[in-house]
Amino acid sequence: MRGRGEVHILHDAMNYFESVLDQCPVDHPDHAAALTNLACARLQGYIRKDFRGSYIVISLLSDALALRPRGHPDRPISLYHLTEALIWRYSYHATSADIYKSAQFCYELLLLCSEGSYLRNIAIGKNGVDYVIRACNNLPIDTSDEGIYLRRLVLELCPPGNQHNTSALDKLAKTVKARFQQCGNFDDLDQNIQLGREIVFKCPEGNPNRVTYLINLAVSLRRRFDHRGKFHDLDEVIALYEEALPLRPVGHEYHDASLDGVGRALLVRFNDSSDIDDVNRATGLFRKALASCPPGRPNRDTRLNNLAAALITRHEKLHSSDDLDEAIDLCRKSLLLLKEDDHPERHRNLFNLSMALCSRFAQTRKNADVEEAIGLCQQSLVTLPPLHPDRYFSYKWLKEAYLSRHRNLPKAADLSLAVENFKLASKHATQGFPERFKEAIEWARQSEVYEHESALEAYQTCLELFDNHVMSRSSIILRRDAATAFDGTQSLPVDAASCAIRRNDLQQGVELEEQGRDMQWSLASRLRTPLDDLNSINIPLADKLSELSKRLSETQSSVGSADRAAADRAAIAYKKLQTQWEAVVAEIRNLQGFSRFLLPPLYEDLQAAARHGPVIILIASEYSCDAIIVPMSGQPRHVPFPSLTLTDLEMLKKQFANVIRDTARMGPEEPRTALIALLQMIWDEVMLPIVNVLQHDLKLPSRSRIWLCPTAAFASIPLHAAHPFRMNADRSGREPCLEDIYICSYTPTLSALVRAQQTMTTRVAPSFVVIGQDQSSAGQGTVLPAVGGELELVHKHLPPNVKFTHLSGDEATQASALEALRCNTWVHLACHGKQDPVHPSNSRFAMSNKPLTLLDIVENNVPQAEFAFLSACHAARGDEKTPDEVIHLAAGLQFSGFKSVIGTLWEVDDAVAKHVVEAFYENMFKDLDEGVMDCTKAACALNKATYAVKKKVPLEQRIGFVHIGL
Repeated sequence: MRGRGEVHILHDAMNYFESVLDQCPVDHPDHAAALTNLACARLQGYIRKDFRGSYIVISLLSDALALRPRGHPDRPISLYHLTEALIWRYSYHATSADIYKSAQFCYELLLLCSEGSYLRNIAIGKNGVDYVIRACNNLPIDTSDEGIYLRRLVLELCPPGNQHNTSALDKLAKTVKARFQQCGNFDDLDQNIQLGREIVFKCPEGNPNRVTYLINLAVSLRRRFDHRGKFHDLDEVIALYEEALPLRPVGHEYHDASLDGVGRALLVRFNDSSDIDDVNRATGLFRKALASCPPGRPNRDTRLNNLAAALITRHEKLHSSDDLDEAIDLCRKSLLLLKEDDHPERHRNLFNLSMALCSRFAQTRKNADVEEAIGLCQQSLVTLPPLHPDRYFSYKWLKEAYLSRHRNLPKAADLSLAVENFKLASKHATQGFPERFKEAIEWARQSEVYEHESALEAYQTCLELFDNHVMSRSSIILRRDAATAFDGTQSLPVDAASCAIRRNDLQQGVELEEQGRDMQWSLASRLRTPLDDLNSINIPLADKLSELSKRLSETQSSVGSADRAAADRAAIAYKKLQTQWEAVVAEIRNLQGFSRFLLPPLYEDLQAAARHGPVIILIASEYSCDAIIVPMSGQPRHVPFPSLTLTDLEMLKKQFANVIRDTARMGPEEPRTALIALLQMIWDEVMLPIVNVLQHDLKLPSRSRIWLCPTAAFASIPLHAAHPFRMNADRSGREPCLEDIYICSYTPTLSALVRAQQTMTTRVAPSFVVIGQDQSSAGQGTVLPAVGGELELVHKHLPPNVKFTHLSGDEATQASALEALRCNTWVHLACHGKQDPVHPSNSRFAMSNKPLTLLDIVENNVPQAEFAFLSACHAARGDEKTPDEVIHLAAGLQFSGFKSVIGTLWEVDDAVAKHVVEAFYENMFKDLDEGVMDCTKAACALNKATYAVKKKVPLEQRIGFVHIGL
């Protein structure tokens, strides 16, 4: 009776509330309250399983909410009641739209309710927000934008400390990972990894879910490594699996899978590091995994196959026939377990067995092995769809089989088939960069070995892949790490150029050499590309690109953090900006006349570098040593060096280093016999053939400007100082040296020279700063007592109308030096300079508090800069690890915006350097045209200065000064 009475009372209440609603029209101030009261009464009936009218309840409450917009004092209570109704309907009908809306309303409600308030306390209870979180976490994964938005809402509902926070993070991580698997957007994978790190961090040791979170993060990191080749990702994968191993001990159903995970990661690392401990440990782990997976267990075929792969890999290193025979046996046993041709893992077993048979064929020359290997790879291709990433491995081992057969019995058809599979493997878009790039490098090498016509295409593929890979990195440091991570990258530009030269395509040789050498700096230079032409036709686009470029440049400095999670967050932010930047660039390329905007330049673009004089590119490759002269107009000229090899140049480079070191200890009057002999060799073998072409072919007048662009070992040799040190044949006088005939400058790349020319179109009032640091307060190196006098000499020779600033001693800090570089057009810097051959971006000038590094300089924006004189040790010495990239302090200043730079190739004595400095500025500021300082006169002024101080400054000290730029 009591129940019936309650129902009767409820019906009466609803009738009264309906009557009140009738008396409160839409414009009545109490209309929302009347709607709410009627809805709540109806909801009580719904709660008592009277399911009629549930849609009416929610409709009434929705109308009430609409009458209480944001800012209305009663909006929170309307949100609460509507959420309550949606939750109750979801509890009976499980309609995902209801719980989705509940999450949205809960989020807004919690924002409006202060901590500790009554409404908040009842809203977050087990039948409120807590219920919504649990229900959402039980929903299936929805990778749509709406589904991911819901996961983010749920995460907002359970902030750190909430019991559901970790599970909400996990659901969001799984959802974005699922979207990555569907769409291939690496932003999703990066975010999944970021979330995975947070989950592992929040899940304490001893929590049963921790092992799952560790494995999930390891799998995602491994996926990213496969596509991007970040080796710290692989190291972290191994560490995560090793932490998970004890959590899945012997007897655990996933013990074999954990062993397998560590083993696969170690095997991948071995392929790059060749650390035999990695492959031995991987083999041992795979044996244990196989032992933990007896016959009849699922995945035994995988355990057999992975052990076989490890044995094959170890055989390639140690050449143990026992390993190879066991591997073939394991592969065959694995295939027997996969009788179905459409098994999703069958293709892996097929190309693993093919790999083992190819290796055995190389030893035994039994044709049956290589024939079977080819057939297995062809079978694997039949089983895989066209875009499957693993088709890469089928192409790779099919190539290896054809190449093995060609080595044994040379046939043009087999070589052609091998090259075709080289192409397919290196250009298979769904495989990650590391594998494709290594295959492209091998394609280039084998094409050189067999003199195949595809060599040039192979090099072009290498450079395209490499450019895309390096440009995906978000800082100069990370780009250099990427540039040095793979064997073959160091010589790639010169080998490509040499290949083009040997095929009589000099223009392409220039383009390929430039594309490769400019890579290290190209993003930094892209971010500061002049937009004058674009501004003239589309100011909004130019402004948008400029703003994005600025933000990209600012973001770079935050990416190199030692905190991997922080570095990942910064990298994600960078990639989002990069995507926007690339979209704007694509829009610009659609404009008429801008189709090549920021693409690797063509020869006709690069020839602009020779506007004021020829540029001589000196190419040192293992395949040939040559020079290409880019003239002011017309076709490039080839100057071969048939008697020079790369080994000869490497030896010459070492000899120069030793001789310069030895002569530094000699007295000023002692003869520099060894140095003279080396400079004579450079003249006879390298520069004289070039001068002959300049004089007789190009008819270049004496005292013209020329630019030297050396590569590899050439970059460490003082080419400008080449000298015959001989009398003329008729004894009428001495033969002229290079700097008697022409005014020599250097340029790190042709593009750098073109950019310097473009930015000289606007001139500003000159301002000059001298920065000196004698090291007495910096704690590095020896004291440089002549620095103060040198700075005074510079000031003395300056035109009186030039704004002058002096920084020295304690005032010459890293920050003040950077500010001075930003604010002045001309700079003279006298201090210790130190090249870091391991991390060249850390090459530095010594300041009073902390060093001024190359990275500081490159990231510094100096839009008005014109000229810099670096009177410092090692200011223009290159990087030995990547000799084809010009990474030194003088080049860094040029790339940061200075058009003309003087630096030193090696340590100079500050006591004698001041003589060069004084003579230079005397010539630089002599006979100024209307009192205007012109940085393009620097090369000529340096040429005259070193000639004027011959009797004061020893030979090795004079030739240490070089000019770079305009």
